[in-house]
Amino acid sequence: MSQKLLHQLKYKNKPEVGVELGTIYGHLLKRNGFASHWDMVVPVPLHPEKQRRRGYNQSEQFARGIAEVLEIPMVQGLIRTQFTETQTKKSRIERIMNVSEVFSANSEIEMEGKNILLVDDVMTTGATLTSCANVLLAVNAKLVDLAVIAAGRF
Repeated sequence: MSQKLLHQLKYKNKPEVGVELGTIYGHLLKRNGFASHWDMVVPVPLHPEKQRRRGYNQSEQFARGIAEVLEIPMVQGLIRTQFTETQTKKSRIERIMNVSEVFSANSEIEMEGKNILLVDDVMTTGATLTSCANVLLAVNAKLVDLAVIAAGRF
């Protein structure tokens, strides 16, 4: 089921699927005592060229639903500085190397001392999320937690 939903979200021009999944996830977080745990939600960014082709960032749509339910801002705290090819056919090591230096912090967003919920659509090896979390921690975010729609095999 989650695989079909993700396919709709990523490849069938259905950004509303991401928002709805984020809304459901946000309600689960709220019911379990996490309503005031984070200061902001930060989606993993797509490269502008990839976002232009797709029309939207699926992780941002998921983040939007979570942020709305938790009543906290969703911010573009990260910038993807390099285009990378899809990671779907890469090994764990290739994935880590592929994203090791492709993200930077958005200097327009104050993240020092903030508790951040970092959001992506799928986690396979964790390479992308690790790279993004390291950038946020390097600008002195107090805490970085992760939320994903699905986790794949390593």
